[in-house]
Amino acid sequence: MSFTTEQTAALAKELHQSERSRVQVEHFSKRFPGMTIEDGYAVSRAWVAMKIAEGRKPIGHKIGLTSRAMQQSSQISEPDYGTLLDDMLFAPGDIPAERFIAPRVEVELAFVLKQSLSGMNVTVDDVIAATEYVTPAIEIIDARIEQFDRHTKAMRKVQDTISDNAANAGIVIGGRKMHPREVDLPWCGAILRQNGAVEETGLAAGVQGHPAIGVAWLAMKLAPWGEQLQAGEIVLAGSFTRPVPAKRGDAFDADYGPLGRFEFRFV
Repeated sequence: MSFTTEQTAALAKELHQSERSRVQVEHFSKRFPGMTIEDGYAVSRAWVAMKIAEGRKPIGHKIGLTSRAMQQSSQISEPDYGTLLDDMLFAPGDIPAERFIAPRVEVELAFVLKQSLSGMNVTVDDVIAATEYVTPAIEIIDARIEQFDRHTKAMRKVQDTISDNAANAGIVIGGRKMHPREVDLPWCGAILRQNGAVEETGLAAGVQGHPAIGVAWLAMKLAPWGEQLQAGEIVLAGSFTRPVPAKRGDAFDADYGPLGRFEFRFV
């Protein structure tokens, strides 16, 4: 890691202010060309700690960059992850647009755990056994760090996205709760309509072949920090569609077939 504790804290404060003011900041990776992925996670953790100190409560985790195409475009070989907090959780219905800067919508499955998962040898079977139920979920991602540099139009680097809590901003949960053995998880599909038009379709197999693979990966990724996935936590397994930009007034319909259907609107 190349950042000092002071640098890490200062960048976390910038993100905190950006979220409140809804004014994006420039790429950290441009200011600090030596920035590492570990630096990104350190900034993200410092920002989450800031929110927890203000009264927010962690409710789980999100896994991002799970598709092969997204990893190739980000020039990495594994996903990234961020923390879900209680104020990010929304029911279907009205979503306050003023909460976000540049929201985009992703189609996912959420795993809700009944047992903890920890250690360096977590398997898909372990994830299935530890899961109380899976349920349809929409992740709302956002960008406190601008996606494209305002001067050069260069795309941000994965270090920036990771420091920005893996672009995490909101989660909408709806549809049916299913035991993971009751459903063929890779074949879970969804149709996402935006203002009545089919905008995206996908299968959960797009998440590394099986959505539980990312959950196992995350449990092992947290182990060196002395952390684990806890019983009761929500884990967003990763998107199996491209992100769809959303703006005030947009109405979405997420249809997961046998897993149910729900609607939400940015107001």
